[in-house]
Amino acid sequence: MSQPTTPQPPTATVAVLVVDDSKLARAVAVRLLRQLRPDWTVREAANADEALAAMAPVPADIALLDFNMPGKDGLALAAELRAERPGMPIAVISANIQDEVIARARSIEAAFLPKPLTGDALAGFLSGAALRLRRSAAP
Repeated sequence: MSQPTTPQPPTATVAVLVVDDSKLARAVAVRLLRQLRPDWTVREAANADEALAAMAPVPADIALLDFNMPGKDGLALAAELRAERPGMPIAVISANIQDEVIARARSIEAAFLPKPLTGDALAGFLSGAALRLRRSAAP
């Protein structure tokens, strides 16, 4: 005889914002995200202005930001998001792998992920982000 199963409360869906001016780079990030976390929702933006507009009605929980974008770059956007949502897990993604860029990302408590983005690199960031979100949601 099997034990009756206790219904589990629904878990809140995690929303990830992917910001990159390259449609191809966004597509790669979104594909990897959906493979790694199929239960999470993904929103996309092509630049900082679109990202801020997307965050206005319902903020995302996690942000993946390209560093090199026209207008406001990813580090400036990360700093703005950090000011509004201090606990938000943020990753800056760039092929510009210079110590200065990495140090600037870390100075605003953002992770740095090199391009081309790999599943392993993204999985590591997402695991840490999920843990951070769980800890911040705990009573």
